[in-house]
Amino acid sequence: MRRVSKITAACAVVAALALTATSCGESSTGSSDSDGKLKVGMAYDVGGRGDNSFNDSAARGLDKAKSELKAETKELTAKSGETPADREQRLSSLAEGGYNPVVGVGFAYADAIAKVAKSHPDTTFGLIDSVSDAKNVASIVFTEEQGSYLAGVAAALKSKDGQVGFIGGVDLPLIKKFAAGFQQGVTDTDPKAKVQIQYLSTGSDLSGFGSPDKGKAAAKGMLDKGADVIFAAAGGSGAGAIEAVAGQKGAWSIGVDSDQAKDPALSKYADTIMTSVVKNVDSGVFELIKSVEDGKPLTGTQTYSLAEDGVSLTTTGDHLADVQAKIDEAKKKIVDGTIKVKTTT
Repeated sequence: MRRVSKITAACAVVAALALTATSCGESSTGSSDSDGKLKVGMAYDVGGRGDNSFNDSAARGLDKAKSELKAETKELTAKSGETPADREQRLSSLAEGGYNPVVGVGFAYADAIAKVAKSHPDTTFGLIDSVSDAKNVASIVFTEEQGSYLAGVAAALKSKDGQVGFIGGVDLPLIKKFAAGFQQGVTDTDPKAKVQIQYLSTGSDLSGFGSPDKGKAAAKGMLDKGADVIFAAAGGSGAGAIEAVAGQKGAWSIGVDSDQAKDPALSKYADTIMTSVVKNVDSGVFELIKSVEDGKPLTGTQTYSLAEDGVSLTTTGDHLADVQAKIDEAKKKIVDGTIKVKTTT
């Protein structure tokens, strides 16, 4: 399922849980020096494997490569408060160890990959959620706004009074894509609906992605103002929002990146998680790895859209059953171009 490469202007941000900070260079799996074997290096952002969100989605692609392609892997995880040089060192260590491809999970690796890719021209790099113009980099991006539009349709249809909310982890272009699509989906479905939008941090302050207390406080504020559906695209902070919504009778939350109703840490709130807007990062990761094994490495911008199920809504719990027909109708119109989804509010 190879995507047509196209140039996009994309700024993206890591939607990862800032749970346990791990040391730069800490490996979660070992590697061998066997010749001729497919070796894949994965550089996660803070939270790493086990975050039940963005990093875990990438990890599923790696696991598929291990299972189906018998790939040898090495996984390194970022630590909180590290410097750009730490990210460069992590990527360099993988490339120098013979891993190819080397995948950086999230926009925070963009500058590091731009430098390291030039130093290792024979290694293919994957950059998730951002775009690089380096010749040996595959930029894996998604149409987040399209999946968020569908979430907006669902929110408008499920809300009792047309009062819904959006919580963004950080006020950055990628998260604004989530907000824009969601808001458009809501108002296209119910022109009288109101969408509260709040960001937890701004600029270079990425704390909005790892502060469940902030997510909980923001959601509570929206609930107090009458919102009964809240979509949080805020990494670990979203867990706090989901908790707050679960405490409000009749309210729904919408998760992000992975199926958060299946997250063991959030399972007790599954009955109030209406759906999750997922980006199938695993598909992009696996396709990149397979292309390297086949001797035809993907490069350039690889865009995964709604048409190819690059983004989608989960159906765990069957909470969307009563509105699924309208969601499917909206999806068809996006895919055929009848609906153009905005990327800015």
